[in-house]
Amino acid sequence: MSRVKPRPSRTTHEHDGELVVFLIGMRINRWWRPDQWLPVFGAMGPMLTELFRDPDSGITGLRVTIGRGGPVLVQYWTSLEKLYAYASSPDQAHRPAWSAFNRRARSAPGAVGIWHETFVVERAESMYVDVPVSGLAQATRSVPVGPRRDTARDRVADGRTSPRASG
Repeated sequence: MSRVKPRPSRTTHEHDGELVVFLIGMRINRWWRPDQWLPVFGAMGPMLTELFRDPDSGITGLRVTIGRGGPVLVQYWTSLEKLYAYASSPDQAHRPAWSAFNRRARSAPGAVGIWHETFVVERAESMYVDVPVSGLAQATRSVPVGPRRDTARDRVADGRTSPRASG
């Protein structure tokens, strides 16, 4: 249970520029092999710390959930280019973690799996009613729902993610 109090309101999000949603998850296939999955699980913390300490990294928000089989992270990024730059940089935490995962996977195939999905978002719609600011609104900007954006259909119809851009 979250200790953050809900805000009595109806809000949506707004943002300018590119929006990338990156889902990454881990599936524990052999619970009895923590020597294989625990290092994978533990590698994410240092990466997230590194990303959030760097205001130019491109990550703007994060949501952590537990899915069937393991954790799932929803990450919000300002650009696909910044996401790819982080993933491929030899000077940051991801590359060594990826190499370690591959070595471990060869020594005990199938003990732990990882997956990711990347979405470059052209249109985004959101609604938050009487909840703390979270998700996309926390990663971008939370704004009150105005009369021209009262329904999901209205928020998507203009094809813009920023209410200010709708004129």
